[in-house]
Amino acid sequence: MSAESLGTLGGVRVLDFSRVLAGPFCTMVLGDLGADVIKVEHPARGDDTRAWGPPWLGEGEDDAPSAYFLSVNRNKRSVTLDLKTPGGRDLARRLAAESHVVVENFKAGQMASFGLGYDDLRAINPALVYCSITGFGQTGPYRDRPGYDYVIQAMSGLMSITGPEDGPPYKVGVAISDVFAGLFAATSILAAVRHSERTGQGQVIDVSLLDSQIAALVNVASNFLVSGQTPPRYGNQHPNIVPYQTFSAADGEFVVAVGNDGQFARLCALIDRPDLRDDPRCATNPARVENRAWLIPLLQVIFARRPATEWVDRLLAAGIPAGPINTIPAALSDPHVAARGLVHESPTPAGDLLRMVGPPVRMAPDPAQVRTPPPRLGEHTDEVLRDVLGLDADAVAAYRAEGCI
Repeated sequence: MSAESLGTLGGVRVLDFSRVLAGPFCTMVLGDLGADVIKVEHPARGDDTRAWGPPWLGEGEDDAPSAYFLSVNRNKRSVTLDLKTPGGRDLARRLAAESHVVVENFKAGQMASFGLGYDDLRAINPALVYCSITGFGQTGPYRDRPGYDYVIQAMSGLMSITGPEDGPPYKVGVAISDVFAGLFAATSILAAVRHSERTGQGQVIDVSLLDSQIAALVNVASNFLVSGQTPPRYGNQHPNIVPYQTFSAADGEFVVAVGNDGQFARLCALIDRPDLRDDPRCATNPARVENRAWLIPLLQVIFARRPATEWVDRLLAAGIPAGPINTIPAALSDPHVAARGLVHESPTPAGDLLRMVGPPVRMAPDPAQVRTPPPRLGEHTDEVLRDVLGLDADAVAAYRAEGCI
């Protein structure tokens, strides 16, 4: 893969100092779109997530990559630099001078302490887009706190609205705050690159997990800001739409998502309760929200009479959104997921077959692509230093002898 990678972002070079999840997710999105992503890692240990296993791809092999690392590091080149050495910092500055974007997720102020902060790099590359991703941002009283998804889910209010109505607060089963932050960062970077191309001036971008997760509360945060009422926990129900939740069928649970009054009228016909369609207690969505404690048990009795698959089929045939509650294996093997080509297979340099969830966005004529598997630690150090900085083999060997790479 070269700096002139095919794709919408072909010719855009991203120097990626991030690790773990939010930053790597962001740069993977950019890599999928064609950017040349140079992932800078510590020479000895690399990205922390390389060691976050099991499971591993190629159990028993030396340096077998973890599934965690593999999930967010495709379409990148790995370069090892020790930023605590003068030579490592010098190489980082030289690479930044030849890049369009820098992404980093060190604690606030860490990159500046290396002489690699935005002001330092802007002096040598005025068009540079510089994105910092942290738990709490570059300003504010919490800027120096470590930011982990679990803590962010708790502090943002997300856990307070997640879980059973009469049980404890729950976290979401994936590090969703990191994912949101990565997506906000990627979107902001694309806008800043457009600005840089138009004006020749870069921008500094400050993305925090807490800001991102609070923004992602969307209608729930708006409910509070409009009403002044603390949003309660609804379990698998919706705060503003009824019925929009799980129900227990004769053999298990499934989901019904009635989004408007027309769908509710069709539901009433389907369950042989046309009287409910005109009942003032449930004829409109506001009435159904107000009277959910009366309506939901009534519907539950009816849904318990048939198997879940039968209900899903009948509801869909009537134009009412419904679906099974899949396990991860069931979701990834679903025929629709297969038809969309979401699961990709790619051989690795070690000879293993890597199966991964690929880019979820369809674009034409320049689609997001899985071009290369996640790199081995330092796999592209010599290549990048040669191709981007023009260093010859002797110069690279000298940096290696000094412990800089």
